[in-house]
Amino acid sequence: MSKYIAFFLFLSAFYSNAQELNCVVYINSDEIGISNKQIFETLQNDIFEYMNNTKWTSSVYKNHEKINCSITINILEAPSSNRFKGSLQLQVSRPVYNSTYTTSILNFNDNDISFTYEEYQPLIYNENTFDSNLVSLLTFYAYTILGYEADTFGYKGGENFFKLAENVVNVAQQGGGVGWNKIDGNYTRYTLNENLLSPVYDQYRRTVYEYHLLGLDRMVDNKREAKEAISKSITALQNLFNDRPNTFLIRVFMDTKSDEIVDVFADGPSIDTSQLRDVLAKIYPSFNEKWKEIKI
Repeated sequence: MSKYIAFFLFLSAFYSNAQELNCVVYINSDEIGISNKQIFETLQNDIFEYMNNTKWTSSVYKNHEKINCSITINILEAPSSNRFKGSLQLQVSRPVYNSTYTTSILNFNDNDISFTYEEYQPLIYNENTFDSNLVSLLTFYAYTILGYEADTFGYKGGENFFKLAENVVNVAQQGGGVGWNKIDGNYTRYTLNENLLSPVYDQYRRTVYEYHLLGLDRMVDNKREAKEAISKSITALQNLFNDRPNTFLIRVFMDTKSDEIVDVFADGPSIDTSQLRDVLAKIYPSFNEKWKEIKI
């Protein structure tokens, strides 16, 4: 009996360490009047299983190392019993070193998703052939989650994950869905991935790295130096803004970080934030009321 117990514990340890994501999934179907609501419960469970039980990398993640994230899918239309349209909200966070604080590293709203789903159909990804827009969406965001988290620990640390996401984009274009092509607009999955991999936007990725690893992760050791590093990482975005005034990634960064930026500079130790406020007001004036809360 002891051999069976030992074997069971081995399997438990293996599977608990095998996957990388700790993803919460929520399907909101309140906007449509479909009678079979059970299908959305099944869909929610299937997405949960796919995101959390797929082995996305060759690395071994312990339970406390899993990346916390959430996916909220708002079903806004149901053209047929198995076809759905709506939006997807992705949120990703990670703990700050040596603290109980958790920082949001990506808050992204995909406003135009569509997919077909047959209840109890298996969700299986084929990296070379397009099979399902739903599976492509989930796989794209899984690799994007991994890439963003890795970028916070090393400059361009998520490069390989973003390239895997790029492959999803390329294959998904075969399906004709919206959001996978350059012509689909400026705030799409295509744009997000293309920008992240383009050398033109390297400063954004450097800012993500310096903000987190050189800034937030050092708050406990030396708060003043950490705040100065955070300020420096943000003000460096001005160069990117000067070259590309409508940079999508700056919008993504501010949607994710604006509240935290204000909180970081809301109390002591004080540093000179005059340049930081000027830069923020220039590169993202939509949040000017927030920026006024930063103490000079």
